Amino acid sequence: MSRLTQLLLFVGVALVLAALLHYYAWVRLVRDPDVGGPARSVATGVLWGMFALMALSMPCHRLLPRAMASPLMWVVYSWMGMLLFLVLSLGVADLLRWVALHLVAPPPDPGRRLFLQRTLSGLALGTTGALSAVALRSAIQRVAVHHLDVTLSRLPPTMSGLRLVQLTDLHIGPTLDGAWLREIVRQVNALAPDLIAITGDLVDGTVQQLASHVAPLAELRARHGVFFVTGNHEYYSGVDAWLMELRRLGVRVLRNERVTISGPDGACLEVAGVDDLHSTGWPGHGPDLRRALRGRDLARPVILLAHQPAAIFEAAALGVDLQLSGHTHGGQIWPWHCLVRLQQPYVAGIHRHPGSDTQIYVSRGTGYWGPPMRLGAPAEITHIRLLSAESEHRARPA
Repeated sequence: MSRLTQLLLFVGVALVLAALLHYYAWVRLVRDPDVGGPARSVATGVLWGMFALMALSMPCHRLLPRAMASPLMWVVYSWMGMLLFLVLSLGVADLLRWVALHLVAPPPDPGRRLFLQRTLSGLALGTTGALSAVALRSAIQRVAVHHLDVTLSRLPPTMSGLRLVQLTDLHIGPTLDGAWLREIVRQVNALAPDLIAITGDLVDGTVQQLASHVAPLAELRARHGVFFVTGNHEYYSGVDAWLMELRRLGVRVLRNERVTISGPDGACLEVAGVDDLHSTGWPGHGPDLRRALRGRDLARPVILLAHQPAAIFEAAALGVDLQLSGHTHGGQIWPWHCLVRLQQPYVAGIHRHPGSDTQIYVSRGTGYWGPPMRLGAPAEITHIRLLSAESEHRARPA
């Protein structure tokens, strides 16, 4: 199946699903509560108008100048988040209605039934508004720094305390711009890290559209450099042009390769990076961890940058010490994390992979994708301090 066929199939399924969700919302908010008069026309027009705007915006927003695309996508993406909360709230309301009508009391007369439907619809709307406001505030507030200590058994004691910052899933595009990224860069530089890792999904748009908004990356400062691996969204945005642009900005792109980070007294660790798992099928792209690790010194610890947590299976089999990933956004909007678990082995946080000494840290992401909302999964700039097992043992009280 060609990529064009896959894209058309995805768009078709998405539009059908969106139409069904809008119809369900119309039934529960307009038809069943028996909304009449001008209010019925307005409510119907708003619901189906948003569906039409959503359908038109998806193929068109990348063709428009960013000055036009940005306000359009703010409206569309915000509505997508609100629709999710609305459908969930209406689903809970339907469950409560069924319990009230079948388990608690006998079926009421039509007037009381209508009153119950209107009450539950009103509660669903109020819940949607409250959840949307909380989620929007969480997404647009200043990104917090998440501090984490990770002990690596093979890390030389002289390199204990090495500090790295992970950025991931920034999604610079219609709703996140250069001004926002410049503040992220300022926060990162204030941490004075030894190394900076950007683990994919940097952009949602082409170099022509977004080069000026990504330019602040050139201001990142770290003693051992700034490293980048691709995420799946780079492959929707002109990946080769973006890799050239990142190199021009002074970012080291790791494509199935590794670099040596030198410490005091000849101590070293390796940083490896692989193409995103989604890149298979793109000419000249595809993950190859064996190639990245070929010929390495087995005494040296390896940190792997891989966008998707699913890379952990091969990483653990090949003896990687620590994998840094993103992709999941921590679920971004509760309860989306439940679906993420069906596709990825880890959703967020630090984990030791079963049956191995390999650890993985999955960031909740620095930006967001789609709806400018986060609920139960705040964004983060991850500040990791690497500790050697020997230095940690010495630090413990007797």
